[in-house]
Amino acid sequence: MAKFDIIAATGCPTGIAHTFMAKEALEKAAAERGLTIKVETHGQVGVENELTKGEIAGAKAVVVAADKDVQAERFAGKPMVSVGVSKALSVEAAGKLIDRALAAKGDDTVAAAADVEDEVEEKESVGHIIYKHLMNGVSHMLVFVVAGGVLTAISFLWGITSFDSTAADYNSFAAMLKIIGGIAMNLMVPVLSAYIAESIGKRPALVPGFVAGMIAIQGLPVNAYTGMIDAGGSGVGFGFLGGIVGGFLAGYVILLLEKVFSKIPASLNGLKAIFLYPLCSTAIVGLVMLGISGPMAAINQGMMDFLQSLGNSGPVILGLAIGCMCAFDMGGPVNKAAYATGTFLLGTALEAGVGTETYNFGTNFMAAVSAACIVPPLITTFAVVVGKKYFSQEDHDAGIVNLILGCTHITEGAIPFMTKNIWPVMPIMMVGSSIASILTIFFNVHDPAPHGGFLVLPVVENGPQWVLAILIGAVVGGILFVAFKKYDFEKNQKPAPAAKPAETPKAAAVEAPKAEASDFVKVENVFVAEDFASRDEALSFVSNQAVKAGIAGDADAVMNAFLAREAEGTTGMMEGFAIPHAKSDAITEAAVIVVKDDSGVTGWDTMDGAPVNVAIALLIPGAQAGTTHLKILSKVAEALMDEDFRATVKGSTDAAKIAKTINARLV
Repeated sequence: MAKFDIIAATGCPTGIAHTFMAKEALEKAAAERGLTIKVETHGQVGVENELTKGEIAGAKAVVVAADKDVQAERFAGKPMVSVGVSKALSVEAAGKLIDRALAAKGDDTVAAAADVEDEVEEKESVGHIIYKHLMNGVSHMLVFVVAGGVLTAISFLWGITSFDSTAADYNSFAAMLKIIGGIAMNLMVPVLSAYIAESIGKRPALVPGFVAGMIAIQGLPVNAYTGMIDAGGSGVGFGFLGGIVGGFLAGYVILLLEKVFSKIPASLNGLKAIFLYPLCSTAIVGLVMLGISGPMAAINQGMMDFLQSLGNSGPVILGLAIGCMCAFDMGGPVNKAAYATGTFLLGTALEAGVGTETYNFGTNFMAAVSAACIVPPLITTFAVVVGKKYFSQEDHDAGIVNLILGCTHITEGAIPFMTKNIWPVMPIMMVGSSIASILTIFFNVHDPAPHGGFLVLPVVENGPQWVLAILIGAVVGGILFVAFKKYDFEKNQKPAPAAKPAETPKAAAVEAPKAEASDFVKVENVFVAEDFASRDEALSFVSNQAVKAGIAGDADAVMNAFLAREAEGTTGMMEGFAIPHAKSDAITEAAVIVVKDDSGVTGWDTMDGAPVNVAIALLIPGAQAGTTHLKILSKVAEALMDEDFRATVKGSTDAAKIAKTINARLV
């Protein structure tokens, strides 16, 4: 049986994008550290790449990056880090999680490398625990909403009242689709409640969770004539909020009962599971839910009135709120809050029926939410096509794929672009999404389907205007994104200004070496005809050669310095050149090491997307970081502006000639 250094479990509420993005980031981060890893995913299709007991037992540490229940109790006793899935979407962030997990076993070397800001208590915060339970319910609910909403929407193709046998446009098949869709939608709240409860209290909590959800949609039945509680009467439901409250109530009631029944002999465990838990929990949860039905119904109505008031304030206020929420974290908690609100209002709208004010508001709100979620990936597609030269090949390819993701209502494809430059990319995405939402409301678009993107266009009322609103938002956001990338590109193209001579006497410790004009780049530190599989392999080679040459005393410290600089922004330039630089106290003398790989180092983010053929690596002692560092960096950057210099260094296989060419430019 294979053993792994690290095991991990990932899962997001929808199980569509974040789950697998985190998996890929963890795998890449582990590979960079020379570690083996197995990542179990909890996606919409279920658990994949499932961890075995033997693999769990043999692992050094565990990383859980999930916003839903992934049965983390399996890892009890193992060094573990547990965070939300959004904390593991980049390779850098995933690497920090791996470092923290390994540090938990007392490895001082790894602990020292962990980021100080991440060194918080390893226990999950209360907020994340609550959010995880909530998202477990939302994850299971989502498929019911999608299936029910789309089937209901399809039934409208035969006519708005085609389900009504007394209407002129009646169609029996449409009526059956409406019935099936309605049943699926009616299960939305009970499923939400049940799986919030299940996340807390495991399987025993499902029964009271489902019951709580059913009570939430029907309320406390009262006889219309006597005004008294009556099983044959009718009540006022309190829907989505009631399902959330009922789910948490059911889950924690089960935990309470586990403590109460802990004294019962183990031989009666079967009796507890099949009789005591379901009976007692259902009675307690049911009575509490019926008891709070009045206040909950009032709160629910208050929320509806608040949303209606936003709508009455005009398209701008409501659309701005929806757009900013959906684009703020692109599939994260804030985005999910907006989407969950939209699905709740849609369910209420479909229940109220076509033509009602509730239907019009709910379907219009859902259309605005969908538009806001579709726009961010399309912004990246527009940007990488129009401003191609400002993006790496990797970003360009991702942007093209985002055309498909965006058109199918998957926002998460835009996340890698935002994580590279949260400011100003996040505000740009929010602007684009808000424009689309505002125009959608203004154009009076109605979407009776909760998901699917452009696939549900046939059932969207005023569909062409909806597409137009989305395209306008995507184009405006795309133009802003290209403008930012152009500015960033041109800024990086300019060489750093040479340091001005100090007016006071120069300290010897920070003076550039006297040898820089003649033999700063030594022939023995120029390596041609190398073959590197990745950027990190090339930087590791340079770090080790620095130690061998007596330039540095700790290869790992030098490597960490290189990676820290790359994390701030790539050192990949254009036409196959890169100028990585490391500043560290482990470096004893300023030096330059040159490596050449004629086949090209892939995976090194460069300004024109081309692989790196020549890396001119600068190694600077910590004490010379503000002087020697700037002098050499500015001279190398200036040299790279010279076409003859680039051609000579790139075309030569003579180490002595390359060293001489570079030394001549360091005078």
